[in-house]
Amino acid sequence: MVRVISANGDQLGVMAISDALRTARELELDLVEVAPTARPPVCRIMDFGKFKYETAKKDQKARKKQHLSVVKEVKLRPRVEKHDFEFKMRHARDFLEERDKVKITCQFRGRELSHPELGYQLMERVIAMLGDIATVEQKVGQEGRFLTMMLAAKPGVGAAPKTKPEEGSEAPQADVARKE
Repeated sequence: MVRVISANGDQLGVMAISDALRTARELELDLVEVAPTARPPVCRIMDFGKFKYETAKKDQKARKKQHLSVVKEVKLRPRVEKHDFEFKMRHARDFLEERDKVKITCQFRGRELSHPELGYQLMERVIAMLGDIATVEQKVGQEGRFLTMMLAAKPGVGAAPKTKPEEGSEAPQADVARKE
């Protein structure tokens, strides 16, 4: 005995499995068990192929909207030059705009290790420079010869979704002349 639900959601009641299968065959649909632990088990009359197709499409759409976050690393030294620092911060900004997380690492070598305050000052400069688009996810911490910090993009920051041009309107294309 099973409880049967029709294709449009109406309850057909409790009936024998053979009667439920016959009813499903008459409608040219499938009998699918949806709640096997219920007493009596619940079966639904539906087009199972169509159901599987729709759930696959729904899952595909959900995966398309999610962003897999990747951790990118930017390595610095305590005595980094101004241009090198700005160059690396531009890369960090690009990573954050792509919604990736950024691990900032400051490596000490030799006698630099006796002046960790230089590394902490450098990390403060990083926070000041990227504070408009990033939040500190993991505070500055020292692990041996390294100072590390993790940054994540603030909500709402990121590349604008790419839009497709409307049907009938084409994007302008540049004319390229070739020498032969």
